[in-house]
Amino acid sequence: MDANIVGKQVKIFRKQRKLTQNELAARCNVRGVDISRESLAKLETGRRQVIDKEVCILAQVLGVNNSELFPRS
Repeated sequence: MDANIVGKQVKIFRKQRKLTQNELAARCNVRGVDISRESLAKLETGRRQVIDKEVCILAQVLGVNNSELFPRS
């Protein structure tokens, strides 16, 4: 299993909503999560772990439930 299962889901939902990484990062920053485009890119490719607060804000910005960021096996 990948160390970061959330990143792939974030990328899927971001693309479905036609958001760039810059736009998603900016929307997260407004909500109090300091994340850069570079950090978001690393998260989406599994090279960076996600913290709990980021999961909550990413879900909020993407308009999904937190659980939707965790794929079912």
